[in-house]
Amino acid sequence: MSESIESGRSTAEEKLVGAERVIAVLTELADHPLGVTLDELAGILRSPKPTVHRALATLRRAGLAELAGRGVYVLGDEYLRLAFRNLDGRPETARIQPLLEQLAAQFGETAHYAVLSGEDIVYRAKMDPPQGAVRLTSVIGGRNPAYRTAVGKALLSSRLFDMDDVIAWFGVFPLEQKTPNTLVTPEALVAELASTRQRGYGIDDQENEIGVNCVAIPIHLDGSPSPSGAVSVSAVTFRCPLERLVEAVPEIRATIAQALGANSLG
Repeated sequence: MSESIESGRSTAEEKLVGAERVIAVLTELADHPLGVTLDELAGILRSPKPTVHRALATLRRAGLAELAGRGVYVLGDEYLRLAFRNLDGRPETARIQPLLEQLAAQFGETAHYAVLSGEDIVYRAKMDPPQGAVRLTSVIGGRNPAYRTAVGKALLSSRLFDMDDVIAWFGVFPLEQKTPNTLVTPEALVAELASTRQRGYGIDDQENEIGVNCVAIPIHLDGSPSPSGAVSVSAVTFRCPLERLVEAVPEIRATIAQALGANSLG
């Protein structure tokens, strides 16, 4: 009886490892929109080529991966169809997208909606301006470290109140200094989050990317006292300096209140 139990456990463990391996390959494919070879995947994942090839075969049978030619693998159309169907079906998307369209048209800049995911923020929706020669590289589903984005600081300000909170959340300091303006010490972050709480919106002063600044306002879509996410307006600095974005915050807040209701601002 004990041998049978041990055998069953072994099989379950093998299935779990196999499933994790398939997910790891799928996740890595998402980071290579132009495609990636079997050799490259095996090297990145530090797995034998036959193992990675079996995972790819599983994904291809499900339509989640495709062999684009010359040994290059990409995400399959079925994966994209499922992702966009899920995104379009979310209640928040139906509420947020018209607001982002209005903000992008109103200010001629890019509008985002993002949520907090651990130490990162994830972009759930985005709208570029109808016209404009320069557009931002952010993508729906993309991630950025929360500490160096306006949306991240807008959301963290309601969670992290002192030095102990900040150190517990981020762990090892100093954080990566992406630009000369990036705040990387716990002392700097505690002070910035306090300022964010006081003024009611987050600021990115070229902290995540040189030449791009942003303001972000936390919003409440589910009635919870904690923000469900944040709406931001981002702009390239030569076209719209940070001072102009800050001056526009009352107008941005008014647009949000009109589109989502005054309660959405907390």
